[in-house]
Amino acid sequence: MNGNQIEGLIGMIATLGILVLLVLPSVLGIVRDRRIDRQLRAAERPGTPGPTEPAEEPQPRRSRHGAARTA
Repeated sequence: MNGNQIEGLIGMIATLGILVLLVLPSVLGIVRDRRIDRQLRAAERPGTPGPTEPAEEPQPRRSRHGAARTA
């Protein structure tokens, strides 16, 4: 490869990188909207159980050293 080909390759990679940065938020938004639509459709179906609540209270967090904190 000579200098002109390397410059062209760097320019092409930079252009593709900018394109990815511009398109990525839109793609993430579309994926999020589709997930929400799926959840709404599932919630509208009769007989489908809704989100369940945790059966018991969460355990208290432990410190970094493994000892439980007492309140």
